[in-house]
Amino acid sequence: MSIADNGQFSDGEFAIEDMWLGVFSSKILASGFGQVGDGRSFAFCIEGQKLLVEVYRPQLKGPVPQPEDVVATARRNVVDVDITDERSLGAAVRDAVALADASK
Repeated sequence: MSIADNGQFSDGEFAIEDMWLGVFSSKILASGFGQVGDGRSFAFCIEGQKLLVEVYRPQLKGPVPQPEDVVATARRNVVDVDITDERSLGAAVRDAVALADASK
């Protein structure tokens, strides 16, 4: 796993391209996106105490994926994850993407 510097990462490698973390009104929020490594992309966000990951098909036609572009999803509880730490959250995202792939 890698967090890409300036959008640069090796082809065929899982990478989180952008990750945003913040605390607002005593809520911890996080979201981001990246590449699975096989041409597909993914996005993630925290909804309550759940991490939601959507994996999109390769070669999207537009900058914003549509519902029909989603090829796999995963939800996982983040109670045991330090979502204020990029490494912990990144590992949880990587695991959720792998879980989404396994369940499709």
